[in-house]
Amino acid sequence: MRKRDPRRLLLRRQPERALVRLVDQPRSASAPDGSVSSKQVADVTLPRSELDRMWNPEYLERLARTYWRFLTRISLGLLRVLYTPEGREIVLLRRPFVLLTFHAPEYEIEPNGGAVTWRIRKGLLVARRGRGKGFLRIAVKRPESCGAMVTVRVSSEVANFYPTIGGWGGFTKIGRVIYRITQLRVHVIVTNAFLRSLVRLDLAPSVVGSMRPPGTPALPPAATPEADEASVNGSRVSALPRR
Repeated sequence: MRKRDPRRLLLRRQPERALVRLVDQPRSASAPDGSVSSKQVADVTLPRSELDRMWNPEYLERLARTYWRFLTRISLGLLRVLYTPEGREIVLLRRPFVLLTFHAPEYEIEPNGGAVTWRIRKGLLVARRGRGKGFLRIAVKRPESCGAMVTVRVSSEVANFYPTIGGWGGFTKIGRVIYRITQLRVHVIVTNAFLRSLVRLDLAPSVVGSMRPPGTPALPPAATPEADEASVNGSRVSALPRR
């Protein structure tokens, strides 16, 4: 009897409400100093009425939260995302196995797009020389003009990341190869799976709610799997105008 793929089970939970097409372009690069960058991009086509309903800062925050939720689900709970006063932590099951830590998210809002950026602090996956450098960014951009159906470009980018597995000294060349065929490959597969999952437009409620409209009830603690919650520091908020 063939085993069921848990990823397929996740995708069948919600009906498809949008069309997602991955943009197939070379998006990974290495720099001479050992840092690496990777960017995955998808075009999401949906009704304009649906997009207008979601085109506000709260849904940008919810898109970010959906990414963390997907990471936990796709790993079958092995990876957990913890919210701390300083930012976010990705842990393998529990502390002290902290793979990555990020500063609190920074939001950039423009009339036709927005982005949320988590700057990398440290973690087991980050080389010592890469601490405090690099970032993870999720961005969304809509066209200047559109009809009844709109194609929005969504991207997920990791830049200036120094992987521990990349090695140092004479081991650098071998380390880069090992990184590309292991950690980078897994990252690309997971990120593309996240982008494909947007067909359901099932955006998770935010844990922090820094962009939630005033007067909206906070998310009850029992509704989230994370143990810690924190306010978002240093975020810039401005309204995304409806079109």
